[in-house]
Formats: sequence, structure tokens, C-alpha cells
Amino acid sequence: MLIRPERDDLRLIAFYVGKVIYGIGLLLLIPLVYALVLAEWNDVTALAVGASLAIIIGRLTEVRLYTNHALDWSHGMVTVALAWLLGPVFLAIPLYLTDHYAGFTDAFFDAMSGLTTSGLALIQDLDHLSDAMQVLRHLSHFAGGQGIIIVVLTVFASSAAQVGTLYVGEGRDDRIVPNVIRTARFIYLVALTYLVVGTTALFLAGLHAGLRPGRALFHGVNIFMAAFDTGGFAPYSSSIGYYHSAVFEAVVIVLMVAGGLSFGMHFQLWRGRNAEAARDFELRTLATTFSAITLLVLIGLGRSGAYTDAGALFRKGVFTAVSAHTGTGFAVNASTAFANDWGLIAPAMIVIAMALGAMASSTAGGMKAIRVGIAAKAVLRDIRRVIAPDSAVVLASYHQKFRRIVTDAQVRAAITILVLYLLLYLGGALVAVYYGYSFDKAMFESTSAGANVGLSIGVLSPDNPLPLKWTFILQMYLGRLEFMAAFALIGYGVAMVRGKL
Repeated sequence: MLIRPERDDLRLIAFYVGKVIYGIGLLLLIPLVYALVLAEWNDVTALAVGASLAIIIGRLTEVRLYTNHALDWSHGMVTVALAWLLGPVFLAIPLYLTDHYAGFTDAFFDAMSGLTTSGLALIQDLDHLSDAMQVLRHLSHFAGGQGIIIVVLTVFASSAAQVGTLYVGEGRDDRIVPNVIRTARFIYLVALTYLVVGTTALFLAGLHAGLRPGRALFHGVNIFMAAFDTGGFAPYSSSIGYYHSAVFEAVVIVLMVAGGLSFGMHFQLWRGRNAEAARDFELRTLATTFSAITLLVLIGLGRSGAYTDAGALFRKGVFTAVSAHTGTGFAVNASTAFANDWGLIAPAMIVIAMALGAMASSTAGGMKAIRVGIAAKAVLRDIRRVIAPDSAVVLASYHQKFRRIVTDAQVRAAITILVLYLLLYLGGALVAVYYGYSFDKAMFESTSAGANVGLSIGVLSPDNPLPLKWTFILQMYLGRLEFMAAFALIGYGVAMVRGKL
């Protein structure tokens, strides 16, 4: 029997959503200050409007609906689902006011894409977007990659109990240390450390590529936020191809790989536990799929004849494979090249790489290596059971911090999520096919949206019909939350309408 949520339940959820909206408002102050420094007055107005609305609405919600009640699982999941719907609204306001968007839907699309670290974009004339708005776009990756809920509540929450279900609701379940708040703060310690190191490396690579020092620093900061958070936004429409630099691309590859690793893996590496990291089942699974896919991409490119120079083939093939598998979405070639020049094998492997994603509890999207690995272990286990004697006890195990036995519950959970992702990719593709796109192009674009990647084969455009744009928005949203929080929100809505008191 469905139980209708009480007023106190709704008050509690709204209180925490208000905190997140307030946090979004504070986030908007960063590009606002930058716009003031640069005297970009139109952007000052746009950012001030967005920040003011978010801060006022968020603060009023907090004050008027204050409660010290603890969140349970359902409250946490619904809070996360609502926050990820409403947060992009306030980020979209200043973007929409720049006149670089055909309508508010397009601005909301880019805001959702930024926070979910997807990297797909409907912005027009990106190459002439102001610096302050560029900072806003890339900052949305940095906030979303670590989780906007965690960003806010690690600052404002007073106890770990307030954050636990929110942490899981954002698609994370890897507690690096027992305390959730300490785990979240470690995540930001890692991110800020990489920010310094990565920006410095990109700054030097930018100088090597011919950028002036000021522009090299600007590009370094923005590209770092998009690379480490596996986002995909770039200051120019030609993405990383703009820099025409193998050195710059090499630095970006390192940062994309770092972003594709779980924060638990970063913890092991920070503690000098390299041997433990090398034994990790998920890392080994990711290395296996990446090696196989990259090899097949290179073979496919060789067969396609797209590049006569072996160096260019290797450089573009490896970069794109890393970009796809880590869910980053940076490109070093035009989107039309996938369909027109790369043949059949290489684009197909890129779609598979995007679909699989990187490690769980990283900034990447997609199915995640741990689920793929567990499903593969289960298949091999069942094959061994079929051929083993009836008296034999056949188990499958893997190493992640310690030896674990693959249980039927784990297998069911992994396969459930894998199937949901496959349905998400296929569903979006069918919508695109309905609007006249070929299935191969539709599947490429749909997988990129659902796995929060950002590579495009040329389907996405400001001229797309609204239902197709909203399909991609929904895919980015569901893919980032890994379904459960969104399902909880739907269940809560049904309970409000049909539940009994």
C-alpha cells in the first residue's frame, strides 16, 4: 500500500533542496566577480540576476522551512532528484541572457549538460562567448563532477547522517573513509590538488602551443575542469583540436584518465598503495576494455584510410578512445569525421567505449567497469557450473580492497543497471530515428547523452525539434543519477497522488 507523504516530509525535502539552490547561487558569484574584473557588463547583469534569484529563493526556502529532522533513504533520493532538476534552471538563467541561445530550453540543455559533465552543447557562436561565461560553463563541470549535493552539504551540513543518502543518491557508493563528510572533503582535496597540478601542466602546454601567458592560464584552468571532471566543454567549437599540439593532447589524456579513476583508487594511490591498486578488479577490467577498444579503433582507422600518416592515426585514435571511455567528450576531429571518414569499426568501438564508461565513484558516466566486470564474472561462473560435476561448488571472486565473492544479489544489481542503460541508449536513439536520423548516428548521439560523454556525430543542433532536445536532457539526467534517485522521485509523485494517509 502506498503511503502519502506528509507535510513534514515535503518540508524536509524542500529545506535541503533550498540549500542546494543557495549553493548554486554562491557558485554563480565566482564568474560574476570575474565579469566585474573584466568589465563585461552585460554578463555582470546576467550573472547577478541568476545569482540573486538562486540565493534569495534558496535562503528563503531554508529559513521558512527550517527543520532539524533527519533524512531517511526516500527523502535523500527525492532531494537529489529534485536538486538535479532545479539546479540547472538557475545556471541556465545567465546563459540564456547572453543571447547565445535560441531559447531557454537550449540554455537549460547546456546547464544540465554542464552539471552532469556531459559536454553536449546547443550554444551558438561559442567561439565568441565572453570569458566570464566560459568560466561559468566549465565551473559547472567542476561542481557537477564532484556532485552539487556534496559541494553544498559538506560545507553546510553538521553531521554525516544528513549527507549519507544524498551521497548515494548522486550515483556514488564508495566511502573512502567511514564518515561520509570526510569522504566528500577528501574528494575535494583530490580535485583541488589536481587543479593546481593540472592547470600548471596545461599552462605550460598552452605556452608550447603558442598561446600568450594570460590566455594559456585561462585555457589551462577551464580545460582542466572539463578534463578532470570528464565534462567535455571547451572554449572553442573545435574542442582540443583548436590547440594543434600533441603535447597539449598528452596532458589532457593524463587528466581524462585521472578523472576516470574512482576517488577510492586515488586514495589508494595517495597512500602509496600501488600494489593494492594494481590488484583492483575494477581497474583491471577498465584496462582490459580500454586496451581492446583502443586496438580495434586503431585497426578500424587503418582500414578506413582516413589518415595516411601513421602518427596522426595513432594520435587521433588513442585520444578519441580515451575521451570516449572516460566519458569526457573532448574531440580532435570534426564531428562529421565519425560518419564520413572513420568507416564502420572505429565509430562502433567509440559507441561501445562511451556506453561502458569508466570506474564507479569517479566523475565519469556510463555503465561503469565494476558492473561490466561482475556481469562477465557471473557469465564465466555459470559456464563453469554447467561443465563442473554436480558435487562441485563453483564460486567467482574478485579483489577490491580485499577478496570478495560474487553473489547473486550483486549480479542482479549489476545486470539491472546495465539493462537500464541499454534501454536508455536505445530509447533515445529511437526518438532520434523518429525525427529522421539514421540509426547509427542516432545511437552514437543517444549513447553520448545517456553516458554523459559529449562526443557528437552531428545530430545535435539548435534546430533539433524540442522533443528530441528534451529526450537528450532526460538521458543526461537519468544517466548521471544512475536511475535510482529519479525512480524514487517518480514513486514519491505517485504516492502524493494515489497514496493513502
